[in-house]
Amino acid sequence: MAEEVIEQSSKEEQDKLRQEWIQTQFQKANKFLAEKGILPSKVHPESSRYLAPFVAIWKIESKKPIKQTFWVMSGDLPADYVDINVAATARDALRHFSMVWQMKAENIRQSTLINDPTQAKFAQLLVSRAESLYQIHNDDKLWG
Repeated sequence: MAEEVIEQSSKEEQDKLRQEWIQTQFQKANKFLAEKGILPSKVHPESSRYLAPFVAIWKIESKKPIKQTFWVMSGDLPADYVDINVAATARDALRHFSMVWQMKAENIRQSTLINDPTQAKFAQLLVSRAESLYQIHNDDKLWG
């Protein structure tokens, strides 16, 4: 009986921590868009996906500067966003981010900025996260 109480408490605590992580990532995504001059107006939770504590992908509408919908990614990686037209689903959006980040990393490596250790480190981070995103995209068990 004591083990059941511990397991239940642990599950409740895990759910609470997951919800807090999701809320934090939602705030991070909204802040990121606002910093880009985009004012979010509505989130589509039925299309958004979360894999705590790694990545959250949000389908978010904006009213300003114009009405538009975006896939916005946050989590244990750099926040990023794209127009909804580049991917039909959250899963496809992760694949898109993965490919774009691989190209960005390669461009950084090929540029003259490669002598900058900060840029080199950022390129390595992009590659690492891009590979993880691609693995998440390919894992059918995560997508039901």
